[in-house]
Amino acid sequence: MSKRVLMKGNEVIGQAAIEAGCKLFFGYPITPSTEIIEYLSKYLPKAGGTVLQAEDEIGAINMCYGAACTGTRVMTASSSPGMSLKQEGISYCAAAELPVVLVNVNRTGPGLGGLGPAQSDYFQSTKGGGHGDYRLIVLAPSKSQELYDMTLEAFDLAEKYRNPVLLLTDGFLGQMMEPVELKEKPASPEVDKSWIVDGAKGRKKRIIASYSLTNEIGEANNLRWEAKYKDIKEKEQRWEEFYAEDADYLIVSYGTTGRISKSVVLNARKKGIKLGLIRPISLWPFPEKAFIPYKDKVKGIVTVELNTGQMIEDVKLAVECKVPVHLYRRQGGMLPTEDEILANVEKVFNLASEEV
Repeated sequence: MSKRVLMKGNEVIGQAAIEAGCKLFFGYPITPSTEIIEYLSKYLPKAGGTVLQAEDEIGAINMCYGAACTGTRVMTASSSPGMSLKQEGISYCAAAELPVVLVNVNRTGPGLGGLGPAQSDYFQSTKGGGHGDYRLIVLAPSKSQELYDMTLEAFDLAEKYRNPVLLLTDGFLGQMMEPVELKEKPASPEVDKSWIVDGAKGRKKRIIASYSLTNEIGEANNLRWEAKYKDIKEKEQRWEEFYAEDADYLIVSYGTTGRISKSVVLNARKKGIKLGLIRPISLWPFPEKAFIPYKDKVKGIVTVELNTGQMIEDVKLAVECKVPVHLYRRQGGMLPTEDEILANVEKVFNLASEEV
């Protein structure tokens, strides 16, 4: 039976992890993600799970590696500097094909930065922040209900593809309180677990490793991972369209700014400007399919980002340079207002004459 509750965003993630069957959480407190480990410390043991505060973020991700080898549902959460420390371990998890769920409550950067909302970890999240050719499945919620739903789904996706899944949120979403409908989670799909390491008594020994003793094996492994990523890219592109069908111009934005951009679209429509929104939900795989109907149709695109311009590169690739793509950004924890974004759209496309 579902119920509607008022919760802080980070706590929503913790509750969803419990309902998804997460049994182990390894992490280290860092603002603005700390409520996740606090919430799980209180409630996960009551659900038969364990929370361990590691000595640091490096220890936490490597504990996740070991736990995931047993087939146990495991999660870690951090914020930007902590995620930087985890990158080597994340690369190892990807190479070992381990179903680990990661949460990054993005704060500003570089360096220690600040605690405000930011999207400056886009490259780190979507391009493989550690060494080697690997990919994470990256989901970008824009409201508390999506924090809940996507956390539930992250565990299923991680097991389905035997791949780490990253939930990329920010300080605004993590600290905000909104009503959330807590639902009865359907049973997770059955997945093959013949690979897990849970004791070899009575069966052949299993080994999980990423080290290639020969270049030939190394290439074979990389080709196999590449084929898996190609399959994910084909099947898991996700996005939302908002007033895009008849749009002359598009905003492309995700997460917190994607949420703000919906109001920008409505305000533009009141002024007679046919503006629409494409909100990427999967940042990797980036939803290239969303742009197929529009790259030969719209007159221009503005990406709205909380960084110096990172997602804009994927947008330009998606439209194959057939549409002019402009950037409007704020940084350092500053959120753009609806009026600022719309004024920029009007300026770059010289739309003052189209007002009614």
